[in-house]
Amino acid sequence: MQEKNKNINHEPHERTRKKKEVLYEGAERQSTQSNGLCGSCGSWLKKIVIILLIFLIAPLYAQDADHLSAFSDPARIWGNGIERVIEEAYRQCFITRIIDGKIMNIRMPFAENNERNLLSTEEFNFLGGGKWPPDALWPVITETLDSQQFADYTDTISDGKEQVLIFDMSTQTWKSSRDLFDIARMKAGSYRGLPHRPYVLVSGQGIEETDVYNYLYCVSLVGMDCSGFVWFVLSYIAEQGGMDLGKVLSLTLGVPKGENPSWYVGTSFFSSKSSHIIQVKDTISGLKPADIILFRGADGNMAHSAVIQSVDFTKGIIRYLQCTDEAPLHERGVHESFVYFDPARPGVSLSDPSLNWTQKRYAPFPGEKDSPFSDDGERYRAFPDKGGGRVVRLRPLAPVIEKLNSRGY
Repeated sequence: MQEKNKNINHEPHERTRKKKEVLYEGAERQSTQSNGLCGSCGSWLKKIVIILLIFLIAPLYAQDADHLSAFSDPARIWGNGIERVIEEAYRQCFITRIIDGKIMNIRMPFAENNERNLLSTEEFNFLGGGKWPPDALWPVITETLDSQQFADYTDTISDGKEQVLIFDMSTQTWKSSRDLFDIARMKAGSYRGLPHRPYVLVSGQGIEETDVYNYLYCVSLVGMDCSGFVWFVLSYIAEQGGMDLGKVLSLTLGVPKGENPSWYVGTSFFSSKSSHIIQVKDTISGLKPADIILFRGADGNMAHSAVIQSVDFTKGIIRYLQCTDEAPLHERGVHESFVYFDPARPGVSLSDPSLNWTQKRYAPFPGEKDSPFSDDGERYRAFPDKGGGRVVRLRPLAPVIEKLNSRGY
């Protein structure tokens, strides 16, 4: 769907300003006139004026609040079809918090079981195995951010002193080193961390969003893995159309009675030969919102999944959403990504090297081994001898998406 650009109407704000000016001028006149009265009468008149102002101005602020609420509605950009539904699911993976006096946009972290267990003597797992939905994870994250332990962490990295933070995921702990040799090694690129024990160099100049991510990931062990995020988006789409996707697919997934289907969904299911999975030719002209992009691993199996949110054939933009930590530090976790194509050539494949995949790939922590791919385009085109990347569609969602689009959600 073509992105809809709408100009914000600033007139309500102008009307509000003029009304406020009139009210304040009236208040001034009342105050001047009251000077000739006795002190007590003047005082009471001022109180009455203030009360009147409160009752008169409050509705004006309410109008502004309604205006801002409308501005934040996904429909202003994405209309009322499937693109809006996917955007709503995506926005549930973010919260805004004030931490140490800073307004921060906290994104859902990445979390994959067994990804960092190799050298640890202690077994550890992420809460929910990376499969819990946002509404189950945010209360845990909120409790973490409100804890004294997190306050101590914030104070430590805000003391103005350079230091190295050493996390231990197996024990869900952290410590700080101000050893000059540790700091020098990090600056020189001599990384001493282990997969389950990341090292992070901080300036001591205050907490940033990336520091919050590090704590949630390494200490709280909360987040979603790639397929857990995709499953959440697809389940949300189904829910808006009146379908319980887990119930529909429980038999196929082999879900025992009473258990959560999300635990049994992985990228391997999306790449399976199940009758519920439709393989889609990956030419851009055939792509649709809610299609799943699969990235192949070195062993020939699919190793990563993402979901398409929109395809703008006029501007030549594919917007897809994913959860991964091989990204710029400030994007680790749930984030949006883009593919740019020539609108005059919608027949090209996603594997065509002329496409511009803007999502860069980096090590999750500076100093760790870099990703073998510089961007998502390289990753999608990788291992062509084993089939490379592919696109699939979930068959049960077809009638749901059609209904959502036809009724304008």
